[in-house]
Amino acid sequence: MTKGTVFVVDDDAAIRDSLAALLDAEGYSVEIYDSARAFLAGYRPKEDCCVVADIRMPDMDGLELQEEIIRRGLGLPVVIITGHGDVPLAVRAMRAGAVDFIEKPFDDEMLCAGIDRGIAQSRRTRGETAIAQEVEARIAQLTTREREVMNHLIAGRPNKVIAHRMEISPRTVEVHRGRVMEKMQARSLSDLVRMALAAKIEISPAI
Repeated sequence: MTKGTVFVVDDDAAIRDSLAALLDAEGYSVEIYDSARAFLAGYRPKEDCCVVADIRMPDMDGLELQEEIIRRGLGLPVVIITGHGDVPLAVRAMRAGAVDFIEKPFDDEMLCAGIDRGIAQSRRTRGETAIAQEVEARIAQLTTREREVMNHLIAGRPNKVIAHRMEISPRTVEVHRGRVMEKMQARSLSDLVRMALAAKIEISPAI
């Protein structure tokens, strides 16, 4: 078992090799790439992972790589390695979502701490994604009417209001509500709301 996978992206062979040796000794699985584009072309999803990228690289730098990771929705945490003069760029990367930036010559403990934060973030993201996928699978079992009732329920509307809006009887709403709760495996309305939030369903105000 390793601590997780670290993708090292740096155009400097000496830095790549030293990072690979350090991280391997620290118990990480390491993959090295000599450019951002090589990483994007060769990347295959891994559990519990983090990217360590130099801010200064030809063709596509570390900040542009981070932006491309976000654009593609890869969900990969990024730790930026930076020279002293690149700190403003590194701060930009942090504002865009980078986990940390480490100045050269970097301290081994600081680097590993940043990587550990990235891997922890990757683990959380993976868990959240799994929950969202499970919720979406349950939603897919609902009929159109049941989905409509669920949307009203998570918006906080009472049965009588739902019945009026859908032009059905309160009793029919109650039947649909029961089926929604059963198919969604929700024990309470608050359970249902949490599931909707996990699946990023837009909740309209109860008006």
